[in-house]
Amino acid sequence: MRKSVVALCLLLVVQLFAVENIGEMAKKRKTMPQHMVHWMKYEDALAKAKEGPKLIFVDMYADWCVPCRVMDQSVYTDPTVASLLNNRFYPVKLDAESQDSIVCDGKKNTVQRCYFDVWELEALPAFELLAPKGMSILTVTQSMTPQEMQYLLYEFLEKEKEWIAR
Repeated sequence: MRKSVVALCLLLVVQLFAVENIGEMAKKRKTMPQHMVHWMKYEDALAKAKEGPKLIFVDMYADWCVPCRVMDQSVYTDPTVASLLNNRFYPVKLDAESQDSIVCDGKKNTVQRCYFDVWELEALPAFELLAPKGMSILTVTQSMTPQEMQYLLYEFLEKEKEWIAR
């Protein structure tokens, strides 16, 4: 009986320490910087681009797209990629299968019709680069590593002045 009481007390002490550790870990997680892209709505990006011209980076995805999820977890959480997209572009994330209406290349369509008919995309993940006036500049359809995305974004920024004038 005495061994059972000691074992029960020991178990309670272990559980108390475990609860305290979980609480401490949660506090640390909240204070740790989260390197994430601050995605905005498509319409908001177009409106902001009229006020402060920047290129609009549109990430096209679908719920069933595994490479899209991998990029969300590894590429868009990369501190350099997130910083570049947040500070030098207007980043937008659009579901390629969405029936929401948007204006793409001056035409009102569903996101799905913009994906297929206007931007002529056929694969995911896909990235559409838009001028501040909403006109398409460039399309990329491939999965990337954080380093490849950084390189691509820097390449975009080299042509930024020329493309913003469009």
